[in-house]
Amino acid sequence: LFVSIGIKCILQFILSFCVEVSFIPSPPHLRTATWRTSRSENSRQILEAAKHLQITDKRTCWHGSAGGRLNADPKNVLTNVTVPFMFKYAVDELNQMSGHMLNLNDAPSTVATMATAVLIGYGASRACAALFNELRNTVFGKVAQSSIRRIAKNVFLHLHNLDLGFHLSRQTGALSKAIDRGTRGISFVLSALVFNLGPTVFEMALVSAILYYKCGGQFAAVALGTLSAYTLFTILVTQWRTRFRIEMNKADNEAGNAAIDSLLNYETVKYFNNEKYEAEKYDGYLKIYESSSLKTTSTLAMLNFGQSAIFSVGLTGIMLLASKGIAAGTMTVGDLVMVNGLLFQLSLPLNFLGTVYRETRQALIDMNTLFTLLNVDTKIKRDLAPALTIPPQEATIRFEDVYFEYLEGQKVLNGVSFEVPAGKKVAIVGGSGSGKSTIVRLLFRFYEPQRGNIYIAGQNIRDVSLDSLRKALGVVPQDAVLFHNTIFYNLQYGNINATPEEVYQVARLAGIHDAILRMPYGYDTQVGERGLKLSGGEKQRVAIARAILKNPPILLYDEATSSLDSITEENILNSMKEMVKDRTSMFIAHRLSTIVDADEIIVLNGGKVAERGSHHTLLTNPSSLYADLWNTQNSKFLSDSKNSPQQPTERLSQKEEERKKLQEEILNSVKGCGNCSC
Repeated sequence: LFVSIGIKCILQFILSFCVEVSFIPSPPHLRTATWRTSRSENSRQILEAAKHLQITDKRTCWHGSAGGRLNADPKNVLTNVTVPFMFKYAVDELNQMSGHMLNLNDAPSTVATMATAVLIGYGASRACAALFNELRNTVFGKVAQSSIRRIAKNVFLHLHNLDLGFHLSRQTGALSKAIDRGTRGISFVLSALVFNLGPTVFEMALVSAILYYKCGGQFAAVALGTLSAYTLFTILVTQWRTRFRIEMNKADNEAGNAAIDSLLNYETVKYFNNEKYEAEKYDGYLKIYESSSLKTTSTLAMLNFGQSAIFSVGLTGIMLLASKGIAAGTMTVGDLVMVNGLLFQLSLPLNFLGTVYRETRQALIDMNTLFTLLNVDTKIKRDLAPALTIPPQEATIRFEDVYFEYLEGQKVLNGVSFEVPAGKKVAIVGGSGSGKSTIVRLLFRFYEPQRGNIYIAGQNIRDVSLDSLRKALGVVPQDAVLFHNTIFYNLQYGNINATPEEVYQVARLAGIHDAILRMPYGYDTQVGERGLKLSGGEKQRVAIARAILKNPPILLYDEATSSLDSITEENILNSMKEMVKDRTSMFIAHRLSTIVDADEIIVLNGGKVAERGSHHTLLTNPSSLYADLWNTQNSKFLSDSKNSPQQPTERLSQKEEERKKLQEEILNSVKGCGNCSC
């Protein structure tokens, strides 16, 4: 609460010297930016940060309260300002005693002298000033880190809540850098602006007032003139430097995107022997970054020199005034030392404000990028909707006149209507681009249809919570992507509360248990980035196993066996028959041989339901689209059989041998790094 109030109290001061930096994204997000000056947007950014500073933990609240008292306590600033006075009195006392021999053999007399006492006070003042500063930093550490953690978590959760369209257009490298730089920017704003700006301004005003009271208006005028020139110079030069920083950030984002994209597609790079091309492309972005970084560094050196020159002119002027005062007999040598000390005391806040302004500009850029992410609104709303309830006997799926298009004017589904009865197995087939996989995405509400409704158990999926909807659906995707973790972790991901025995059971059901045990570290074997250390079939079986582990009332298979050889596919399908028995299931199939036992087959063509019926019913019409697909696949299989001198059993046996050989190669490749994080 104190931190939130503190931010609002100093907001006007911040806006008096901060110039707005506004981020205007163009899809895909974070790739291009234009910048314009606007004070109202600056206010919005800082108030946006203040929303995340609500302290609910009692210990954190105590830290904020104690730190706030240290931050706002005038004694902290007064201790700093007292130091030059102590030095002045010490010099004056020693100056008066010059020419007189001190009796240093008499310790009590020496300690009792005014000069010694003042020098002790001088040392004590410096120690107390340092103590207060460190205490302030210590007690506020908890507040700052807690706020940063909360914001980072909120951004991470928000990104997961965004619809699939956002994630298909984003760039991972730029996104990770935006989060990293944004949280670091918030850390700077918290530690510098909130915790130090107020005391610094108070100290500067106090020094100017003391100079006016003790030394006269000329001294105060020189001090204020130095401060004004320093601040104006810093603002003007920093505004000019900002464009170099923007170019540097953009090049940094693009370099990160290029590196991550290239490494994620490592195999493709190798297939086409394009390592040098990728390195040169990456180096091109690094050259732009290098050029912008050099401009930033050189202009920073110019800024620092200008600030030092302005301060030196002010210091020289005020020392000349003090020297004239001493010559006229209106000031003492101690006054000159005091004025020098006060101005040097002022140099620290001046340098701090210059640094704050420079870093605040960068922090606002980074924070605005982060808050732009937070302000991206998901098209899939998940407001306080009731949970989806599915009695096992009512687990139906119904599409009602559904229209959907990814791009305007390019319809993928064009008035699709069908129903999957509870406990039945329904297959959806069709050519590429007919909208088969889109149906799965719509069921999970990754997208919303432009027209029409989708019902599960008689409830419109728009009217139920996303959590309950997705808990009711289990899916085996066509492209099974695994986490860079152990096989056990990836299996258990289907139900994070499952016991090890339950995980082993679904692995047996998916036909991968024995293969896992033959691996060097068994279930603790690392699968690598996106599961690259496993074969395509093994990844698919892991995906099938974790979908079974989820144990949902509705199972969806999006060409789930497309990466498996015929023997493994047949074994898995036989094992899964018990799983889908009396359970509502939908199969998106490419191999028609896998869905001949479906209760109903729906054939899509051009985004519409072209045919529907059982396997045998559809084949009774030789001119049907399904019969054409079936005959095409069978004729290809028969042609392959005729051209091969081997019998089907021999060919399948050879395929199994090839699969085992490939698996042995994979096992050898993961030896020695089964438990590492590479």
